[in-house]
Amino acid sequence: MAETRAPERTAARGAYGLILLQSVIYGLGDPVAKSVYKVMPIFPVMAVRYLLALGILLVLFGRRIVAGLRACRVRDWLIPSLCMGAAFVCGNMAVGMTAATSAAFLRSLSTVITPLLAVVVLGKGYSVRHLPVQIAVLAGLYLLCGRGGLSGFGAGEAFALLQALLLAGSLVFGKRSLTRVDPITLTAAMTAASAVMSVCCVLAMGSSLRLEGATVPVWGGILYLAVGCTILGYFLQNTALKTVPSRTVALLQCTAPVMTAVFSRLILGERLSPAGVAGAAVILACVCAETVMRDD
Repeated sequence: MAETRAPERTAARGAYGLILLQSVIYGLGDPVAKSVYKVMPIFPVMAVRYLLALGILLVLFGRRIVAGLRACRVRDWLIPSLCMGAAFVCGNMAVGMTAATSAAFLRSLSTVITPLLAVVVLGKGYSVRHLPVQIAVLAGLYLLCGRGGLSGFGAGEAFALLQALLLAGSLVFGKRSLTRVDPITLTAAMTAASAVMSVCCVLAMGSSLRLEGATVPVWGGILYLAVGCTILGYFLQNTALKTVPSRTVALLQCTAPVMTAVFSRLILGERLSPAGVAGAAVILACVCAETVMRDD
């Protein structure tokens, strides 16, 4: 039995590493996006970011993506792609309207929503052994967001909460889709959905895709958001989901706010109070506890 479980544990550890890497990428991405949005309009930047990411994916993996789409049904990738696209539209709006740390912390509430949604959609059982960890995560997020010396509750925070719900949907429905769709194909579908939604936002606002006055640092930030936060971020999540439960991925993604706090301090000068630091410590402890648990 131990020999049978050994490869599974190795694969799971690899998946944990992928999500932790995603957290570092997203942690830097929040303050980078915030910096770009200070000088450029949100919706055109989002549209250019996702269109650029989609173009790169098609150049590098076009044939594989087309073959992957032909080998499955539209419903196999549509729902998780729409959830992911809408989640990141809401997330970018949240970052533009509130502190980057606040947006990241509220986004992490998906760790509580995901296991509940998995019970409904996937019929997955939920062991009560995980309940104390989920409650502790809520406490950590409260310390970080409610007592962390950050902004109050406004439109930006509302968009961040909506993003949490949509991210939970992308994880749960993505887990189901990855039994029929490979990670690269699903990544491209999610990127395309993000691009379409962003362009629709630009058109609805009567804006233009032209980023007049964009400097080299701004374009560097957009390139990072396209390649790092979109292509790599989506792909790392989809690859990890093939190995570990959506609940575990959601909990590991709670390390992203900690990374955001670190990079926001370095780039934006945003500070956490002692309560916020304590909340970050609680979240990290919960992640460590969850990674050593095994489902029944």
